[in-house]
Amino acid sequence: MKTLLSIAILSLLLMTGCATTKITSTWKAQDVTPQHYNKIMVLGLIRTADRTLQENMENHMVGDLRSMGYNAVSSLQEYGPKAFDNMDEQAAMDKLKNSGVDAVITIVLLDKEKEKSYVPGHIYYYSPYSYYYRHFWGYHTAMYRRIYEPGYYVTNTRFFWESNVYEMNTQKLLYSIQTQSFNPSDSESLGHEYGQLIIKNIAGQGIFQ
Repeated sequence: MKTLLSIAILSLLLMTGCATTKITSTWKAQDVTPQHYNKIMVLGLIRTADRTLQENMENHMVGDLRSMGYNAVSSLQEYGPKAFDNMDEQAAMDKLKNSGVDAVITIVLLDKEKEKSYVPGHIYYYSPYSYYYRHFWGYHTAMYRRIYEPGYYVTNTRFFWESNVYEMNTQKLLYSIQTQSFNPSDSESLGHEYGQLIIKNIAGQGIFQ
């Protein structure tokens, strides 16, 4: 029983305390030179009924940009949730230009996957020469615990993200970065971790002055 409890606690810690976002690939335009941008907009394209995720993702990235000295705004705060609804390209570009936006960083949720896996009640490592195998009762006890102690299911969630940096005068793509986030505890911690990782990476690529 103690073993089962220890496994459950360890699994809970792994699920809630070790959420990680990692970079899977990047791309940079060949002729990019560092530029000064007067106003950088962070635009989340996240299909979800709960707008909290988009708010947290945008707000944390904006905060990270501002902490590095850049003038950045959230699309939700600037325009609201229906910023470019029913607009054609020219109208959207005019709207951005009139707001003084000359660079955009997108946050796109490409996919979200959930995977259920079974965790046995007793973790057993096979070795025919182990102590348990050399003694009948030790072998009986080890096998009994493996067979009869109940296990449980855990659900792991993966988010697949992409962020692009665009220069608005030409609408040119300057930089693209893809990431995976594994088992975030909530959208607040996900936004915090994602924003720091992406802005630190972009800053190291010589995109912005």
